[in-house]
Amino acid sequence: MSDFSKRIVICGTDTDVGKTIVSSFFVQGLNGIYWKPIQSGTEDGTDTKTVCKLLNLEPNRHISERYTFKAAVSPHWAAEKESRVIEPSNLHLPDLDKLIIIETAGGLMVPLNRNWLQIDQLKIWGAPVILVARTGLGTLNHTLLSLEALKNRNLDVLGIVLNGPPHDDNPKTLEQFGDTQILASLPIFDEVNAKVLSQEWNKQQLDQKLKKYIWN
Repeated sequence: MSDFSKRIVICGTDTDVGKTIVSSFFVQGLNGIYWKPIQSGTEDGTDTKTVCKLLNLEPNRHISERYTFKAAVSPHWAAEKESRVIEPSNLHLPDLDKLIIIETAGGLMVPLNRNWLQIDQLKIWGAPVILVARTGLGTLNHTLLSLEALKNRNLDVLGIVLNGPPHDDNPKTLEQFGDTQILASLPIFDEVNAKVLSQEWNKQQLDQKLKKYIWN
């Protein structure tokens, strides 16, 4: 496995598009390590705890956050509310010889501080990106704008994961205008656990699509 293939970033087109479920999906399917560097809104727990519980992860399968904030708002403002600042120099990639699935806080253009956007940090990391998007109305605009922003910065896009009820046209339209592939389309699960995600992974044949990222 090359250095380039040891990190994958999961980013969303918007808030609440299902990044944590998708991150769990890839941690499970690729036998990866989960890392969410920045967590806003900790009153109801953290995404790290959610993923660990959902997948029953061992301690060596997740990395602690670099920043956690109580307020469920944009990271830059959540930090300011606590008289803190997110420093890009503190977001360096962990030095591990394992595949790390990195879940971002919010969308691509979310500010991490008053001078630094999340997409600026993605450029520093240089890791390939999987974009998480909704299936329904509004997804074309949000997703195509996000893809354009990534490609304008020469960031590698592995593909899109769609979350939600099936749509007759949006997947093919996103592939056509976004010049990328739909890696997977996840339904609204009645129940989510490691077994359900594993079954969905096999059903959608992601081992074939992401062969070089599988850590044996």
